[in-house]
Amino acid sequence: MRESETESLKYVTYCGLYCGLCSQRARIPQQAKALRDSMVKDGFDQWGQDMPNFKEFWSFLNQWCDLKNCCPGCRQGGGNPGCEIRKCIQKRNVEFCPSCEEYPCNRISELCKIYPVLIADGQRLKEIGAERWIQEQQKRAETGFIYSDIRNNP
Repeated sequence: MRESETESLKYVTYCGLYCGLCSQRARIPQQAKALRDSMVKDGFDQWGQDMPNFKEFWSFLNQWCDLKNCCPGCRQGGGNPGCEIRKCIQKRNVEFCPSCEEYPCNRISELCKIYPVLIADGQRLKEIGAERWIQEQQKRAETGFIYSDIRNNP
């Protein structure tokens, strides 16, 4: 695989989700920035320092504003360290679940209960290839769509 392809896969999870559609990367930092900017405009950064727990809150808020502090993606060591899907992918030596001959397996079917678009997205990834699929996911992200908008919470 070319280096540019490897870099582009940086935000494609092993199971076939796209990190750019995760609220931790897509929505929360923007909302945290909006809150921080509003609070700065209202002077909280100056006079709020004397409020109980403000310094801890302000530090936390500033961390959420910076994408460098969010999950780096499972390919960079983020996510659940004990993820069985990650272990399976590495054992099978494939890029992501949709490229596995057993896709969709029981693990993916279970995960699909939480992420209802997972299998359809995985089939699309398999059909058109990673580069085009990533472009589609980036366009999807530009519309404001994120997985938690349709995520099932069992």
